[in-house]
Amino acid sequence: MKRQLTVLAALLGSLTLGVSTSSAAAATTWTETGTAYTDSLGGGEGVASRADGSLLYRGLASIPLDLRAQGWNHIGDPDIANGYVFDAYQAADTGTSKMFAVTTPSGTRYTYVHPLDSGEKINNSFDAISPDTQWMVSGEWGDQSRLQVFPTPLLNPSTPATGGTLPQAGQITLDRTVNDIQGCDFVTDTRLVCVSDDASGTKFPEIRPLLQVDLPHKLDGQPITGTVTSLFALPQRSICTGTFEAEGVDYDVNSGTLRAEVVQPGVCVVSTSVYSYKQQ
Repeated sequence: MKRQLTVLAALLGSLTLGVSTSSAAAATTWTETGTAYTDSLGGGEGVASRADGSLLYRGLASIPLDLRAQGWNHIGDPDIANGYVFDAYQAADTGTSKMFAVTTPSGTRYTYVHPLDSGEKINNSFDAISPDTQWMVSGEWGDQSRLQVFPTPLLNPSTPATGGTLPQAGQITLDRTVNDIQGCDFVTDTRLVCVSDDASGTKFPEIRPLLQVDLPHKLDGQPITGTVTSLFALPQRSICTGTFEAEGVDYDVNSGTLRAEVVQPGVCVVSTSVYSYKQQ
């Protein structure tokens, strides 16, 4: 996982994708505008855009040695707000907590540990910061009917200023079950887009769909219900055959660009495709 398979760029074309769901009236139509590539070891877990338009990637190689020594062996899809970088970490399946790390614009890192609540899974695949920076959305693996909501570490004044324990706030209850959510990001105060690695085709017609979650109002830390719409299947294009994996997602509010990652199959697993979209 040490090189980028840029040779695939010459083999891939552009594809226009639309809405394929009964909730089409509420959904945005996205058009694919390009494909980039990153090495999976350094960027196959997630992507986030900085204010200057540059991209931050995360992969297994992104885990600092001191955090790895503490048992945090998985890093998820990150987010950036006001120059602060938010990373989601999980430990072994036997762990009893998950962790969010915040790196300030000056480079100082603080860690916020969330002890698992009753019935909560250990998975910590992503974090997504609300546009007002006060709330952080995360989620668990497998079949789920909710997204978790936390006060944003450091930026929400209810959290400790230098790291500490992080409790849950009111969750987002989804109106239909989703599976294997790998990443979400806010498009507006009341709309998220989420990447699902669900290849079953049983919950939505699309394989590895990009989902839209609409909220009745912006997050305020209280329980809220989200309406889920499937937008389209993420591309599965490669010179290799086997199982793809849908990973991170990012919406760049400044450019209006949506990006979604798909790790390629087989020996091409060293390369992650990053698909770009613009709203119609």
